[in-house]
This record gives sequence, C-alpha cells and structure tokens, in this order.
Amino acid sequence: MKPKRKVDEKMADMTLTHEQQKLQALAREFTAKHIIPVASEWDEKGEFHKFILEEVKNIGLHCMAVPKEYGGPGCDSVSQSVVMEQFGYGCCAFATTLGGNGLSSYPLAIAGTDEQKQLYYGRLVAGGMGGFALTEPGAGSDAGSCATTAKLDGDKWVLNGTKCFATTCGVANIMVVFASTDPSKGVKGLSAFIVEKERDGFSVGAVEHKMGIRSSNTVELLLKNVRIPKNHLLGNEGEGMKIAMKTLDMARPIVASMAVGVAQRALDAAVAFAKAYLDVNGKPIGMQQAVSFKLADMAIQVEAARQLVRNALRLKDAGVPYTKEAAIAKTFATDTAMQVSADAVGLMGNYGYSKDSFVEKLMRDAKVTQIYEGTNQVQRIVIAGQLLR
Repeated sequence: MKPKRKVDEKMADMTLTHEQQKLQALAREFTAKHIIPVASEWDEKGEFHKFILEEVKNIGLHCMAVPKEYGGPGCDSVSQSVVMEQFGYGCCAFATTLGGNGLSSYPLAIAGTDEQKQLYYGRLVAGGMGGFALTEPGAGSDAGSCATTAKLDGDKWVLNGTKCFATTCGVANIMVVFASTDPSKGVKGLSAFIVEKERDGFSVGAVEHKMGIRSSNTVELLLKNVRIPKNHLLGNEGEGMKIAMKTLDMARPIVASMAVGVAQRALDAAVAFAKAYLDVNGKPIGMQQAVSFKLADMAIQVEAARQLVRNALRLKDAGVPYTKEAAIAKTFATDTAMQVSADAVGLMGNYGYSKDSFVEKLMRDAKVTQIYEGTNQVQRIVIAGQLLR
C-alpha cells in the first residue's frame, strides 16, 4: 500500500481559502528572506530600517486594510491576520511598524468621508506611512482624560498638546490624532482628526527606548498651534471615543495574530532545541516526558490562540458583533505569547537566556502585546462588560 504524503501544516493551512493560503505563503517567504536574517541586528541597534518597507511594498502587503476602490489590496480581516502572524514570527517590531498602517486606516473605514479616504489612503498606497496617536502622559488607558485640545478658529482646527507612545508617528507622514474639542465633557468631548506631518507646529519629541520591539518606532508628539482644515475632523465632534473603541476592536485581533507568530516562533525554537540537545545519557531531552509534555502544552496554547483569532475575524468579516471575541482573542493570544516564550527560555536554560538563542527577544517582544491596543486588564473589563450587559 502506497503511503500517504504527509502534509506540512505550515505550508498548507486547510482552514484558509486558496487566496488566503497564497498570501500566507508570500508573507512566510518574505519573512524568511528579509526579516529573520536581520531581526537580531535591528533589535540590538534599536533602529528603524526603511529599506524593508520598500521591499514589502513591492509585494503589495504594506497597506492591506486599504480598500480596492482607493487603490489598496482590500484584504479581508483573516488575510490580514495570516500575514501579520508571519511577520510577527519573523520580528514583532517589524509587524508593529507595518501594523501602524492598518491601525491608522481603521478610523477612516469607520468614520471617514470619501474625500478623507482619498487623502489618507492615497498617501499609504503611494508608499507613505500612517500613524496613530491616542495615548497621553497623564491618561494611559483612560482616553477620556485627554489633555490635547482642538479648538475651531474660522475654517481651521487648532491642536495643542502632547502625545506619547505614538505608534510609528516618528516616520509617518499622515496620522490620526485624538484631541478634546470640549474638555468639560470628558470622554464625550473627545474627537479624532487627520493630521499631516508637514503641518506647522507639529514635531516629534522623545523617541521611546523600549524593552522589546526595539526597532519599531514609538515617539512623543508635540503639537503647538497645529492648524488643520475643518474637514479633517473624522465623524462629528465628540465621537472620538466611539471611533477609538471601534478602531481598537478592529486592531486587537491583529495584535493577537502577531502574538501567535511570536508564540509559534518560540515553540519552534523549543522543539528544535529539544531534538538537538542531549542529556547525560546521550539522548535528546525531548525524549524525556517532562520536556515532551511541556512542548505539547505549548503547542495546545498556540493553536488555541490561533483559532480564537480566526474566530473573531471571521465574525468581523461576516458583519456581526465581535467585540467580546476580539477581546478574548487578544487576551488569550498575548498571554500565550508571554507564557510560551518564557517556557522556551526556561526549557533552553542558559542558552535560552542568551541573546544567541533569539528566544529572549521573543520574550521581551511578547510582553508589549499584553499592553498595547488596550492592556489585558482592560480586555477583561471589556469581556466582563459584554457578558453582564
């Protein structure tokens, strides 16, 4: 009897459509060729490498969230997820950088007019970078405490304030900035604006030097009497929180996808080590039940995280509510990335703790996935709120 050919699950994910499989393979090939060989060097230098964005533009994956009618690829959410998982596998910092284009595109999809979309998406399709600026030094997870203001002066909005931990905003040429148009209303006074980098009064302040995702760009933004056209307001005044929350709903499963990539890389490294490293009896340590069971538990977590992400995004693409599922996917996947990368470091011992192993980078990178796009404590508030409403 002729044996059946074994299917490599990494090469053919049968839960995906043919088109999604093609994108997954394209992203995997790109990651292997352009990201993995240099990720450690980028991390060590803490630098942003623009050439890699030129390469990703060449394969059409730099602005996946831009609809076809505006010149983009118009990728569905699951397709975006499988690509970002592969990029996260190669380097979470690169995935975060590229993810800035998606994150900043979502407010346009939610509340943008045709004219606004033409402006914003046009820059991304042409090869520009988008940024997203919500967090402030004194606000953190409480966006309602926004101190940045926007006041209408004739036909211009005038923005003043400071943003911190602004994703990719140091290299972006257009971005979405949140500011209060009526501070007396608290969260109900928050609004969202399109801001081009070339506007007078706009400047980049401190560059954040982070524990993980070190080569991604995260900066402080300084806005001093930045004047933008009246029609750069997204939606209506006071709709900023609604836009921000819907944006984060869309973004959380993508962050979760990146985390799955980090966890899968850690699992693969641990498995390779368990096969190659010999115990005192000259046998691979993977033959020890304690080690093999640990690997099995890691694999269970990674696959469960992946399927939770796919579930949330399939709901999104079907046009049904997915807020709870997005929060669950983000929480579980990022907690999994942290746990699995830490397990890989522990299993590999001294070597795992060394920079030569790469898994220590995975562990450092994994931590931030539990923090950005809403901390996992916030996710639990969201999940509980959905359950108890």
